[in-house]
Amino acid sequence: MAYTDIDRSSDYFNTKLYSGTNTPQSITGVGFQPDWTWIKVRNVADNHYIYDSVRGATKFVHSDLTSAEGTLTNGLTSFDSDGFSLGDSGSTNNASNTFASWNWLAGGTASSNTDGSITSNVSANTTSGFSIVSYTGTGANATVGHGLGAVPKMLIVKNRTDSASWFVYHGSLGTPVNEYLLLDSTNAVGSNSGTWNSNPTSSVFGLGSTFGALNGSSKNYIAYCFAEKKGFSKFGSYTGNGSTDGTFVYTGFKPAWVMFRSTSSLREWCIIDTVRQPNNPNTLEYPAANSSNAESTGGFDKDFLSNGFKLRSATNNFNNSGETYIYMAFASNPFVTSTGVPTTAR
Repeated sequence: MAYTDIDRSSDYFNTKLYSGTNTPQSITGVGFQPDWTWIKVRNVADNHYIYDSVRGATKFVHSDLTSAEGTLTNGLTSFDSDGFSLGDSGSTNNASNTFASWNWLAGGTASSNTDGSITSNVSANTTSGFSIVSYTGTGANATVGHGLGAVPKMLIVKNRTDSASWFVYHGSLGTPVNEYLLLDSTNAVGSNSGTWNSNPTSSVFGLGSTFGALNGSSKNYIAYCFAEKKGFSKFGSYTGNGSTDGTFVYTGFKPAWVMFRSTSSLREWCIIDTVRQPNNPNTLEYPAANSSNAESTGGFDKDFLSNGFKLRSATNNFNNSGETYIYMAFASNPFVTSTGVPTTAR
């Protein structure tokens, strides 16, 4: 009996650190040709740069801003067999700076999907439960095919045409078909019956007619879609306890990367990973997806374990007593592989 379909998580997700050079360079060692690359400078304040193969190299969006899609011909210039190539743009390749890149494998070249009322263009990886979907809005209630063959637990959507907030669907919200968070904002959960219109299915996700950020007539959108895969990804929630002996969150694998935030107001989208600081306790302060701040250390302790993560500080962004937090997590190793062999704790 198989415990997971994925024995080596780094075939589908990998963090790669690099230093800028001010000259074009190829970043290798990712282990695959990424379809989604998220870059953040570490040592100074600057925006997040998000690229994907469906929109095409050189086209970026910022997770921390509402800006429409931009183009940098000297930014990320290509997705390569073992990583990606950069031009000489200081935004992603300044010689004075160090960078983190988070890389996901989707399905390569996108294809047309007619499962929904809107025809979409989809690059999907059904093994890892990740797809990249581009579509054009109608301004009316609609559905969009996502190609996952499983029900998405999380959607991250950006209007490419206009300045507009990123909308996030998460299956652990109270009434997920109505509720949303904004990736670029510290706002609390919002609720509107015209947000998603219908619950996602194994073939489509819904769009309402209320928000131009999701479904404006003739506007172009990009959606990052995630289905949960045992041993590789987990999309859930936990309740903080306000203690340095904090909440333990079971994921079923050793996490490599986690993004989480409270559903309350004035909270950040915290990103932690095991490459920027591999040892417990992990004291490296998160870069927030909604902020341009540089990373720093101290005061935000957490442990990465063989089957989840444990919080070691009582802070509002991580572990405020009684507060609900949602998260998305990807594996370093499954807790138990397809052969039934357990991994070890860190």
